[in-house]
Amino acid sequence: MLDKISLVLVIIGAINWALIGIFQFDLVAYLFGGQAAVVSRIVYTLVGAAGLWCISLLFGERVSAKE
Repeated sequence: MLDKISLVLVIIGAINWALIGIFQFDLVAYLFGGQAAVVSRIVYTLVGAAGLWCISLLFGERVSAKE
């Protein structure tokens, strides 16, 4: 479950970075009141932590779920 949540947060971060790179538009800052706003900083921190967590997915063994 933590892997999926982390992956979603990393995807959100990737979309935000794409918007910044292409349009110079920071969606997170726009939605939450600027880059220095507390909520924006929390989102940035969660995305960063999720990115660090996803590093473990590169080196972990892949287990398939059988039904």
